[in-house]
Amino acid sequence: MNLHADTEDFDFAVIDSGRSERTGYPEVVYCAGKTLEQSAGIIIRMREQGIPVLGTKAEPALAQRIAQGFPEAEYDALARTLSIGSLCSPADRQGLIAVVTAGTSDLGIAREAVRTAEFFGSKVTLISDVGVAGIHRLFNRLADIRKAQVIIAVAGMEGALAGVVAGLVAVPVIALPTSVGYGASFGGLSALLGMLSSCAPGISVVNIDNGFGAGYQANLINKLACKQA
Repeated sequence: MNLHADTEDFDFAVIDSGRSERTGYPEVVYCAGKTLEQSAGIIIRMREQGIPVLGTKAEPALAQRIAQGFPEAEYDALARTLSIGSLCSPADRQGLIAVVTAGTSDLGIAREAVRTAEFFGSKVTLISDVGVAGIHRLFNRLADIRKAQVIIAVAGMEGALAGVVAGLVAVPVIALPTSVGYGASFGGLSALLGMLSSCAPGISVVNIDNGFGAGYQANLINKLACKQA
């Protein structure tokens, strides 16, 4: 394998234009920590090469800059995702992922997971504000949740939602901790440790506020389930 093939060097980045051939999915641009010019330069060059682009943790100023040259770009301000093109049309999305949030405050990170999975070709349903403080709300939506082939449980505070959901379903659960919570939540660390320590089987855990990672992993599981169906 030629590890130097299908790359393009900038002064500040190396675009992995051959990633989709190796993994089935193109490179995604993590925009946080980059200047506006750096993020825009990478996105524009990828699109010029015909690569569908997803940018995560993108600020409105970047979206405005990209829209000047690509009016078809879609920006979700809550999710902070910026996309140009996708791997398939909405009608061709496959399977079903359920993204379940404990509270409305978790919605931004949940939407990042939704936008990621949809970008890569999965159908997604978002079920919001069904946390354990009013657990009857979760039970009211359980029939809808159980239709999914993989579930992302999004929660801050103590992160209890993931364990509860995993004890009620027969599919993989991806636990997505958020930085939502008061001081002793330590910016999501309490939720992360609670999810890692859950006694419910079938849970995997991504990092704090990593909606992209959860959406990507859920998409992989969903697509495998679709192949086996």
